[in-house]
Amino acid sequence: MIRRAAALFLAALLPLLAATGQARAAGYRYWSFWEQDGTTWTYATQGPSLLRPADGAVQGFRFSVSEDSADAAEPRGTADFATICAGTPARDGAKRVALVIDFGTRADAPSGETPPAARTACARVAPDATTSEALASVAEPLRYDTNALLCAIDGYPRKGCGEQIAADEQEQKQKQKQEQRSEPADGGPSVVLVAGVAVLAVLAAAALWQVRRRA
Repeated sequence: MIRRAAALFLAALLPLLAATGQARAAGYRYWSFWEQDGTTWTYATQGPSLLRPADGAVQGFRFSVSEDSADAAEPRGTADFATICAGTPARDGAKRVALVIDFGTRADAPSGETPPAARTACARVAPDATTSEALASVAEPLRYDTNALLCAIDGYPRKGCGEQIAADEQEQKQKQKQEQRSEPADGGPSVVLVAGVAVLAVLAAAALWQVRRRA
């Protein structure tokens, strides 16, 4: 019976250990590229140097630390094309592309750097221009690596390009994300946490009772 209680205790503990292991998944600091559909942001399936947006498109860039596209943070704000390009009239032989540039949070910034405030811009470019060309017309200097990966917009960040961050830093960021997702609106302990503690307490009490009974 003692072994059975111990096994139950371990079974309850394993999911917690697994969650800790997941926090050490690789994280990278980079600019992600997005397209706006109505009020929804969708991770772009083509790079900005390949995509040729249509007139009236809204596209966004967000600097953050993430594991992959599923984990990436989308640009903040709800500005649409009409709002962003209100001061840029249409012109024959040109198209307008609305851009949302989100430099991210201080937590995701490289050491020693402070992210500029997020901003929007309306690029008026040639009809066949790529997103990279539209971005270059309003947010230089841009910086790319040898593989054409976008490293910096408007000079931010000053150095680095898609680098993997330290495991302990990634673990802390993942922990913060998990806490934000599990905390209720009033800031009290989450239901999952309370339930988990209760289960462990019951199993521990059962194991102690079995020990005393055998004695």
